[in-house]
Amino acid sequence: MQRLLAIFLLACVGAGSACAADVSPNGFVVRHERIVAAPAAAVYDSLLGQVGSWWNPQHSYSGDSRNLSIEPRAGGCFCERLPNGGVEHLRVVMLRPNQMIRLTGALGPLQASALSGVMTWRLSPVEGGTKLELVYSVGGFMPGGFEGIAPAVEGVLGEQIDRLKRFVETGSPAAAAK
Repeated sequence: MQRLLAIFLLACVGAGSACAADVSPNGFVVRHERIVAAPAAAVYDSLLGQVGSWWNPQHSYSGDSRNLSIEPRAGGCFCERLPNGGVEHLRVVMLRPNQMIRLTGALGPLQASALSGVMTWRLSPVEGGTKLELVYSVGGFMPGGFEGIAPAVEGVLGEQIDRLKRFVETGSPAAAAK
């Protein structure tokens, strides 16, 4: 758990950009938007059906993103298999094929606090592909407040949306070598 929290906290620093999470004493909201050069159906299918192919394994408990899955139904689990157990990361509460996926729950180290979160992925057709929007709103009580963790969550989710975009467009979530 401490390893995952440390990775979460370093993610924003590693992103090399200022984080702009909307933080209040009761919670925070992070937002990301990307244009993906693919139809909404391809983005939706990759997001929902291939999470283990694009999610960064460093941001998992098992260290292997192939252990991640999302059940494509209301009430479905965004879960991770572990050698002697498992983790429910989020729960699917709404699906609108090729348009939206909404999940609830507290990711990673957020699970240990009294928090509730809502993550919404929206897909909209635009010229040249699909506008992909990610909004994660978290509220409740967290010892020490949200100022430290919100930028880290924003960095981790920014990395994930970038990896999804690359995976849909190229078949590989890895960034091109510089």
